Amino acid sequence: MDKHHHNDEPTGLSGHKHRRDPATRKAELLREGEFYRAGVAYARAQVKHGARPEVMLHSAFDHATWALRARADALLKPTGTSISVLMPYGLAAFNFVRQRRMGKQALAGAVLLGVAGWFMQKRRAAREVA
Repeated sequence: MDKHHHNDEPTGLSGHKHRRDPATRKAELLREGEFYRAGVAYARAQVKHGARPEVMLHSAFDHATWALRARADALLKPTGTSISVLMPYGLAAFNFVRQRRMGKQALAGAVLLGVAGWFMQKRRAAREVA
């Protein structure tokens, strides 16, 4: 048997003890009912708001951004740095490229660096196997 509840002590939804006086108890029950209804209305509003397409898209975008950042931080962990440390430099470089209208050249350079990194990693993996 639950030691917090006794059969002779009336309790409310949250488990607190009610007063013995019927008028006071009625007022407490009415107040509890108001709080309960307000909580249900708030929960319904949250669900209705969360089901809107733009909110769902924003939530999915936030989740994807968080997942990419966590992955990037995991990759950068051996170097002792993180995305938050590199981001100011990345934004400065991005603004530089944007102001000079060198987007195509920067994209080509990034692709070449990516291919070179992939090639080096492939060679290193082949060397470790042999």
